[in-house]
Amino acid sequence: MKSDREYRSMEMRFAPVEGEEKSYIVEGYASTFEPYTLLTRDGIDYKEQIEPTAFDEADLSDVVFRVDHVGRVYARSSAGTVELWHDERGLGQRTDLSRTQAARELYADIEAGNYPKMSFAFTVAEGGETYDKATHTRIISRIAKVFDVSPVSFPANPSTELGVVTRDYFNGVIEAEKAERLEREQLELRRRKMMMKLKLEG
Repeated sequence: MKSDREYRSMEMRFAPVEGEEKSYIVEGYASTFEPYTLLTRDGIDYKEQIEPTAFDEADLSDVVFRVDHVGRVYARSSAGTVELWHDERGLGQRTDLSRTQAARELYADIEAGNYPKMSFAFTVAEGGETYDKATHTRIISRIAKVFDVSPVSFPANPSTELGVVTRDYFNGVIEAEKAERLEREQLELRRRKMMMKLKLEG
């Protein structure tokens, strides 16, 4: 199993307030199953897609809710204040920030727009990814564990601010594709030279 965590941005919205008492609930999808572009290099869009089966065996037993993936824990699934599920759309989360004063203050910050996006941290299971050369798409079929869901101060632009693990993965893919293109070009050049030589000798 890989030990390095990866991070992806997610949308966040507020659950409707029911009755007179404020709910302090935030919810959204940590992941959807539609392919998305992670970066563009040399005019090529490199994409990623998380398959609907990816969360079937994922460890969701103790997922925490904190800010920017570090520091204080405001809620967690093992305490019953973070709920996660996966359905035909993706991996959803619903977090109750009503239990402590600090959590309620964080909810107020989120409500004020100070944290417009969220991110989630995860690891890919060993052998849980493949690469489709035709579409330049990394396909994640099995996620090992989800660690946290976090409102973030500065949502990363996936085209420029990939995490180390993801950046290394795509750098390796891009270098391999460049090497393949160079080899094809050299073979084509040698073929043309051979054809020219045969014409001259003929």
